[in-house]
Formats: sequence, structure tokens, C-alpha cells
Amino acid sequence: MSEVVLFEVEGPVATITLNRPDQLNALNGELLAAYNQALERVRHDDAIRVAVVAGAGRAFCAGMDLKARAASESSGESPNFFAALNQPNHYNGTFEKPLIAAVHGYCLAGGLELALTADIRIAAEGTRFGMPEIRRGFFPGGGGPQRLPRLVPQSFALEMLLTGDQYAADQMLQWGLVNRVVPADRLIAEATALATQIAGHAPLAVRALKELFYDAQDMPLPQAMRHGAGLRWIIGQTDDAKEGPRAFAEKREPEYRGR
Repeated sequence: MSEVVLFEVEGPVATITLNRPDQLNALNGELLAAYNQALERVRHDDAIRVAVVAGAGRAFCAGMDLKARAASESSGESPNFFAALNQPNHYNGTFEKPLIAAVHGYCLAGGLELALTADIRIAAEGTRFGMPEIRRGFFPGGGGPQRLPRLVPQSFALEMLLTGDQYAADQMLQWGLVNRVVPADRLIAEATALATQIAGHAPLAVRALKELFYDAQDMPLPQAMRHGAGLRWIIGQTDDAKEGPRAFAEKREPEYRGR
């Protein structure tokens, strides 16, 4: 039996690949648990600075495995497939390292909710996005109604949630849900290049910046400014904060060590 999540590391970048291609990477308990374990590996490995999540086969992820859900319910079980999506790992601000979602084919329902937990989203041309749960008698349970209006205008978010329609990648680019749309054969290369660029920066500064970015969204501006000043002072005491200006003065590339 093949692994439902593949994990590869090249330099400071980890690539996590959802690997149920015959089921369009539909989410079940096994896949979500394995994905959460992969994020834990990223979190605890100091050599990994950025992660990319992608999907094998024809789609990033088509959503929940409805057949698995129906089979569980018919047997009297009531599993919460989205418990893993609601782990602290998946609340963007509490996962310390940058996460880039490289999506293609279909990015629907729980698959889109998984992509929403990333910090940056890159889409292949032709990708279809949507939250069709309302058409199945329920609504998204993995954070879609909560996260979507924080990323796109509220009226657009409600349209997507209430209609269950699918939308093209270019539309998602206009709404601001994805950062860029690229040719399908360039998707992983583009995501990896961006991850490598970010990984080249001082990792402690990157983590602090991400923490500030998300924390500040829930703070009054004066409090957010004080929080930022405190974090910046802390980062200013690191070796990397001294290495950056020194490398600039010496006309060389900095060597950041995460200290």
C-alpha cells in the first residue's frame, strides 16, 4: 500500500504531497492524520525553513471522501474528519514556518479549506475552486466560513459559500485568494523557487514576522505596534540580525544560521 502523504526535503524546503491520486486526494482520517504528522516534522526540524504542500495526480484535493463518510455513518460511527484540520497546526498564525500551497486540477471543499491554512497559494492554470458543501445538505466544517472572508471580500466569500459554485483560477486571482496563476508544468517549480527565496532569509526573523502578521489582525493598531516593537527588539539581539548588515557592508551574501 502506498503512503497517503509523501514527504521530501531538499535543502531548507520540505514538500508535502497528498497521495491518493485515484480518489483525487479526497480527505479521509488516514490522510489528514498523516498530513498533520508531516507538519509536525516540519515544525520540529530546524533545518527545514519553509514547506510546500501539493497534490499527486490530477488534482490538489477534491474535498472530503464522501464514500468513506457514508460508510462510517452506515456502520454507526460518526468520525470528525475535520478534527485534524482544526488542530493548532492549521491555524496559520500558530504554525511558525511559512507554508505554500501549490494547487492544481480541483481545489474543492475540504481541499480548499486545507489550502486556506497556507500562507501563500499558487494555482496552476485551469484549477477549479469551490465550496460545494451547501449542495450536500451541510456547510464547510474545516474553517472555510471563518477563513474565507479574511482573505477575500465578504460578499465574494458569501457567494462562494452559499452557491456552492466552482470558480476559475483567474477569478480567484482577481479576488485575492491566490497569489499567482502559473502554467501547470511550472507549478511545483514556481512554488519551490518562492519557498527557497523565503528560506534564504533569517529564519528567526521570518518566524517573528509571521507571528506579528497574524497576531496584529486581531489587535487594535496601537497594541499591534507595541507588539511589533517588542518582537523587533528581540530579533535585533540575534546573531542573524548582526550578520545581515555585516554581509551588506562586506558585499557578500549573508549566511543566516537561525541564531
